[in-house]
Amino acid sequence: MSMTNTSLTKRLALTLALALAPVFATGPVIAQQAETVKDMASADEVAKVAETLAKIGCTAPAVEKESDELFEIDDATCEIGQYDIKLNGDYKIIVMSIDE
Repeated sequence: MSMTNTSLTKRLALTLALALAPVFATGPVIAQQAETVKDMASADEVAKVAETLAKIGCTAPAVEKESDELFEIDDATCEIGQYDIKLNGDYKIIVMSIDE
């Protein structure tokens, strides 16, 4: 059974397309993640976040401002372990998940 040039070309094109599919599929995901974080929080916002976190024995290495109503802290150091924490615009914790 021999392959013709056309058949071989089609198989190579299909193999290449399948090999590159994951690369092209992750592009929009990476762009979407980059758009999620709008800014780093201002000094005043960081102080208010720090005040809330101190009440539960946590500190924040950095405070991301995802929107006017959402702050995110990755890898907060707490007395009970390391956590990812989200606060609303009123500086109240709305999500706290262990970061192992």
